[in-house]
Amino acid sequence: MELGKIGVWTSARAIGVEHFGTAAALVEELGYGAFWLGGSPRLPSVRPLLEATSKIVVGTSIVNIWAYEPADLAAEYAELAPAFSERLLVGIGVGHPEASGDYSRPLTAMREFLDGLDAASHPIPRDRRAIAALAPRMLRLSAERSLGALPYFVQIAHTRAARELLGPGVLLAPEIACVVDSDSERARATAREYASLYLGLSNYTNNLLRHGFSEDDIADGGSDRLIDAVIPHGTADEIAAVVAEHFAAGADHVALQVLGEPGIPRQGWTALAESILR
Repeated sequence: MELGKIGVWTSARAIGVEHFGTAAALVEELGYGAFWLGGSPRLPSVRPLLEATSKIVVGTSIVNIWAYEPADLAAEYAELAPAFSERLLVGIGVGHPEASGDYSRPLTAMREFLDGLDAASHPIPRDRRAIAALAPRMLRLSAERSLGALPYFVQIAHTRAARELLGPGVLLAPEIACVVDSDSERARATAREYASLYLGLSNYTNNLLRHGFSEDDIADGGSDRLIDAVIPHGTADEIAAVVAEHFAAGADHVALQVLGEPGIPRQGWTALAESILR
């Protein structure tokens, strides 16, 4: 599976289901290696993205285990795999406790879910699935039971620590939200609006506290230091420099989520492609 170095991350809510084909075709035309569909999608929803393209990998970021039985997810994969197995990556995760009615023992739940996938009549192969992982034990599980880890809402320090823990040969593909806007005040406001959800979710705040931030950084919408580290903003070249730091810290692939542009973020995707991929 060839993910390439750079992909894009978006959701049905951001671009609209009716625009999936157009968006995926544009991503492929611009030279990105992968299209990540966020928002806890059902697996069949990626079919239009796959059908509109011929080369890029399409991944879920992420399928939520609390919304699925393993056998059902495996069966959905079996429906898509004959035509798209080389380009379909199933990202799987436990979500966060604030949105799940039963969030007891998430690591055990993930292990049991993977066991269910392996026991299905048509299992999802280990190298066709990856795990949303932030904390050390989930990162280790991603290395043991999947292609690798899909961290979200992280800074360079997390990428460096994750690589040290995972070791070589395990996929590390962080999502990086960014704002292509050279007006710092406006860009930071866009970033802070996006961050407000995640700064209220314990999985993400605990991870930030593990990697150099304080409760004061998290309070009141996030300090400038936190916002700038997690959500780079500026020109496409300035964002490209941050992406390069993630690669230097050990990332194999970076999924870019462009903020502040309604609908399909054509301008941001194009500017970043010209800066990073050309």
